Amino acid sequence: MKKLMILAAMVAGFALPDAKAQTVNGVRLTDINANYMQVKEIKRTFAQKVFVSVEYGQIADDLNKTCIKDDLGKKMEFDSALDFVNKAKSYGYELFQVFSEREWKSDSNAVYVLKRK
Repeated sequence: MKKLMILAAMVAGFALPDAKAQTVNGVRLTDINANYMQVKEIKRTFAQKVFVSVEYGQIADDLNKTCIKDDLGKKMEFDSALDFVNKAKSYGYELFQVFSEREWKSDSNAVYVLKRK
């Protein structure tokens, strides 16, 4: 039993440095108490991956404050906004609605609304 406990502690010790806490405006996604959140992707020029913007009712005067960041404060990259929507299931959210938002005359982006289960 003692060996099992030591082995479990070692595995946890090696796994924890790689774990990244996802935050928005300094608040962990697990600590958000909002019933709904809005998710948009922020495309970058000449890049395959995107940043994801999450709004849940916080003061969002700066786009930088709505981006998902890791525990070091660096913006996290995702394959798409839908990639984050799939990961949000582990935070207790499910897809509620999708609509398009127009920025330019010929350009529209999907906006995902998630609802707490």
